[in-house]
Amino acid sequence: MTDKKKVAVIMGSDSDFPTVSGAVKTLNAYGVPFEVHVMSAHRTPEEAAEFSESAREKGFGVIIAAAGKAAHLAGVLAAHTTIPVIGIPIKSSTLDGLDALLATVQMPKGIPVATVAIDGADNAAILAVQILALSDDELAQKLQNEKAAMREGVAAKDKAIQDKVNELIK
Repeated sequence: MTDKKKVAVIMGSDSDFPTVSGAVKTLNAYGVPFEVHVMSAHRTPEEAAEFSESAREKGFGVIIAAAGKAAHLAGVLAAHTTIPVIGIPIKSSTLDGLDALLATVQMPKGIPVATVAIDGADNAAILAVQILALSDDELAQKLQNEKAAMREGVAAKDKAIQDKVNELIK
């Protein structure tokens, strides 16, 4: 059996950690091995490129990159690897994260970055798990179980609302 692929969670600044912690918790809940690092597309570009270039050989299957403002981190990482990169635009400026969203999602042809919502760390982690689940049946089953639990939760909420409506119109 092959080793489980890891997820790299890279943030442009330690100030991104309160948002990124949602991804860390989600990856941990799914039992996905991960590493968390701070690297800057602008302040440590060589380190970011080197990390990304060697990510596959180091056992990573997905990179999650969180950055605010100019938010070039995901693109820099994606430019130096062939493994999937998921960008989390961070709300960190007077533009409420729109600048980071546009910088993350508007990548040139050949350098794709999957992009989640502004501050969407949990969804970035779930997307990373889905990517890894393509070759990991255990992860695929965990995802199926979570989807079933969500359906059951919505059904329970619907029943509770129906009960309230029926009580209201008696």
